[in-house]
Amino acid sequence: MAACTGDASATYDHKPPSATAPTPSAPAGSSLRLSQAIKQLQVADESRTGYERDKFHLWIDADHDGCDTRKEVLLSEAVTNPRQGKSCKLTGGTWHSYYDDKTVTDTSRLDIDHLVPLPEAWDSGASNWSDQRREKYANDLDAQRSLVAVSSGPIRSKGDQDPAEWMPPAKDASCTYATDWVTTKLRWNLTIDHAENRALTKLATSCTKATVKVTPAL
Repeated sequence: MAACTGDASATYDHKPPSATAPTPSAPAGSSLRLSQAIKQLQVADESRTGYERDKFHLWIDADHDGCDTRKEVLLSEAVTNPRQGKSCKLTGGTWHSYYDDKTVTDTSRLDIDHLVPLPEAWDSGASNWSDQRREKYANDLDAQRSLVAVSSGPIRSKGDQDPAEWMPPAKDASCTYATDWVTTKLRWNLTIDHAENRALTKLATSCTKATVKVTPAL
């Protein structure tokens, strides 16, 4: 899904928000430079109060084809397509983990990362969502960069940290990651804290070609 390049462009087809979706910070369908997109995000303090992972229903099979969200991401991001067996068992295939710029051939060495981790989403707005909306966030297959398949090591070092605290180890991944982060936060109308804002603003100065297209989640 996400290319490992010095600059990144996140573009998605526009889908209008539903009547219950939060109002986006920028006009739907607008294309912004990364530096401009960051300014569209509301800066606010965060709170972890009440967070439980179980409040986000993970890895559903939304289209009832036998493949849950994890498998759908693996199928979508495969560089070489895996063989798909009974109950969506995947064998073979190759993937490019852009966080550490590695090729992975064993799905057990891949994790599906919520680009903006679930605790971070909770801290920055998801605590006020319905259970249904949190489920949609946790299984967001309608945007290319909300979920990414990457090797396990970087994800486990990342944990629930934001870009002020953690960035991918691959040298050329910074602009892609910052763009993905801001795209996801705008898509779901999530806030950023002050340290996060400073870190992203600094990153944007070296990502002059990176653009974000605002696509509110339904």
